[in-house]
Amino acid sequence: MKDTLPQGFRVRRPIMGDLKAVHHLIELNDIAEFSGQDITLEDMQTLWTTPTFHLDKHAWVVESSDGLVVAYADVEQREHARLFTFVRVHPEYQGHGIGEYLYELVGEWATQQIPLAAPQVRVTLNTFAGGSEATRRLIESAGLREIRRSWRMEIDMEEMPPAPQWPENIMLRTFVPGQDELAIFKTVESAFEDHFGHMPGNFEEWKHWVLEREGFDPTLFFLAFDGQQLAGCSLCSYELGNGWVNTLAVLRPWRKQGLGMALLLHSFGEFYRRGKSRVGLGVDSQNLTGATRLYHRAGMHVSREYISYEKELRDGIELSTQAIAV
Repeated sequence: MKDTLPQGFRVRRPIMGDLKAVHHLIELNDIAEFSGQDITLEDMQTLWTTPTFHLDKHAWVVESSDGLVVAYADVEQREHARLFTFVRVHPEYQGHGIGEYLYELVGEWATQQIPLAAPQVRVTLNTFAGGSEATRRLIESAGLREIRRSWRMEIDMEEMPPAPQWPENIMLRTFVPGQDELAIFKTVESAFEDHFGHMPGNFEEWKHWVLEREGFDPTLFFLAFDGQQLAGCSLCSYELGNGWVNTLAVLRPWRKQGLGMALLLHSFGEFYRRGKSRVGLGVDSQNLTGATRLYHRAGMHVSREYISYEKELRDGIELSTQAIAV
């Protein structure tokens, strides 16, 4: 390896007992980047317990001589073609080569994925971060370049939002465990085929991330049916004490009829009734379906911006969505 760790630091694979220490490190990084927490302990626990994620293969921690966790990195992959990494260094330990060392480890792992991808397929390494100069320099020093930006959007409600106006024939109800799981997954997958960077998901992995999380509330999953067909849904939860719209999905035949706005306003109203006046969500700033215009019309504003970075490792056929197929 070209880069080495500074004297007094060592790299190792994490164990479950490191969860809180790693999250605290990420929290400090979030505060430096965004002036507030961005990734919850629950998020990290969900990742670390994902069936396809293995701490002894897909993550590293760097600790100081006194055992303080000062850096963390993990990796994931989709069909060995779209590779993802997440690297964070304690703000007080940045600029000493620790992040560069972790990106070397990530680069070695990424190189090993290339021959595992299908022939003729484009292979890329991807990450995201806030816009701090130190973070940008670290990521760009690893050869990744900005390709896109995404937003955290929020609304702060001082009163009950307007009542939703539902399209004709639409009936709304909440999630029924043991009945609706597969229909929701298929609807979300179909709707998100029109979102930049999308690749087909895995039902079991989706269940782990969405339905099996601690604190999952089925009464915050709003399903819009046209007859027996699930036309759209708003899948919500609580995040950092506020309301959060994890997924807003509308199938193509029901778009441009007001269903997305109705689902959004209904979600806002339910959170307001539950005493949560702030609701947020994440969205691609250049969303292919025009979702950002919908959110602005609903009264939301951009509260944080994230930068997506990419490094092409092999040229070829792009598997992820780049534009809406007609």
